[in-house]
Amino acid sequence: MVKQKHVPYLFLLPSLILILVFKIYPIFDGLKESLFAPTFLAGENLFVGFDNYRMLLDDPVFWNSIKVTLYLNVIINPLQIILAFLLAILLNKKIKGIGLFRAIHFIPIAVSMPIALIMWNVMLNPEQGVINTILVAMGFEPQPFLGSKDQAMWVIIMIATWKGVGYWAIFLLAGLQEVPKNLYEAASIDGANKWQQFKNITFQLMKRPLAFVAVADTVANFLLFAPMYVLTKGGPENSTNVLMNESFNSAFIYSDMGRAMAINIVILIILLIVILIEFRFLRAKH
Repeated sequence: MVKQKHVPYLFLLPSLILILVFKIYPIFDGLKESLFAPTFLAGENLFVGFDNYRMLLDDPVFWNSIKVTLYLNVIINPLQIILAFLLAILLNKKIKGIGLFRAIHFIPIAVSMPIALIMWNVMLNPEQGVINTILVAMGFEPQPFLGSKDQAMWVIIMIATWKGVGYWAIFLLAGLQEVPKNLYEAASIDGANKWQQFKNITFQLMKRPLAFVAVADTVANFLLFAPMYVLTKGGPENSTNVLMNESFNSAFIYSDMGRAMAINIVILIILLIVILIEFRFLRAKH
């Protein structure tokens, strides 16, 4: 007979098994694969220990991919979180037409990433794209966009933000709707203005939802790969060659799974450090 105190764990057991099989085990399997290197014999790998990691340390392409990945995340993570928070505040307002606006804001989320990227690729075409057509009509010079090493990353940031802000706003909107309205009424009676109410009530009670969105958004953007694969292939001149793209190239272009797994382990380590910093910064005070 199962004791009553063990019943909750039985309900959690299927989820724990799935996490172990599909989340935890692949990490250890990837760590094991990172200790091997391909040989000239098909299907056979040679144990090289930590040589893959040592070679990464001497590889300028790898260091450039770290720089590009960090550059992307330093810009896109705060940008998406701030815009998502502002959008959630707007969506939480009871104003005329907000229902229609909520439906419109969901369109980028509903469009699949491959279709969205193809759509943006067509619009950003330097010669026939609609965006350059509009710029020329307004008297501006046509822009190379994805063909420029100075513009390509910014274009990807814009596309990823357009696609992701509405999604993260949904989580923040749910958090905003849980904030008790009587707190604002009491603060207003005490003479607090809108900014003071936002700083002392909204932001304080939104720290947990913000922490969740910050961590989830960071993970998503560190693993961002589809825009680079579809639009730039890591170029021009490696300006968009993030770690995930370099890992993909190692595994499927150069058939070096050991190097690819070593890069993935590095991504995991960097992610853990960044997430710990974010949790510390956004930790709610009890």
